[in-house]
Amino acid sequence: MEALFLLIGVIVLLLIIFVVLYNSLVKRRNQAKEAWSGIDVQLKRRHDLIPNLVNTVKGYAKHEKSVFENVTKARTSAMQAGSVEDKSKTENMLSGALKSLFAVSENYPDLRANENFLSLQRELTDTEDKIMAARRFYNSTVKKLNTALESVPTNIVGKMFNFEKRDFFELEPSEAAAAQKPTEVKF
Repeated sequence: MEALFLLIGVIVLLLIIFVVLYNSLVKRRNQAKEAWSGIDVQLKRRHDLIPNLVNTVKGYAKHEKSVFENVTKARTSAMQAGSVEDKSKTENMLSGALKSLFAVSENYPDLRANENFLSLQRELTDTEDKIMAARRFYNSTVKKLNTALESVPTNIVGKMFNFEKRDFFELEPSEAAAAQKPTEVKF
């Protein structure tokens, strides 16, 4: 009789541990989803600002057609990207195209003094800062989820219920280096 109670106690304890591990994985997965939605919101905001910025610059720099086309293509690619890895690549391409657009604006003093352009530039800078913060938060939650999925005993529970590791949302090496040092943009 005592052995039966001991066996039932061990089974109940294992069941409780199993439930706690499962719930911790669900929590981490949901945190990663929530963090990704934060990035998605900021990327959409960025994508919505770009046409206004391009149109403002277009009014001053009509002969810079290839720059506008590159920004538009990069924006379209970024909006259509599906996976985290694809989003990472296309957003980095978009950042490069935007740098070209801002470089073009350097040649037009009237544009640099345009209030609409300055407002759009501030909004874009604010959005870029929010993307960086959201990216850090997302990568932190993904790190916790991936670590749990690689650690014993949560990896056993994770495999049983097909929990999957997530990709980090990363900057290109040149972008990461640029993000670490403060840069002064003059318009």
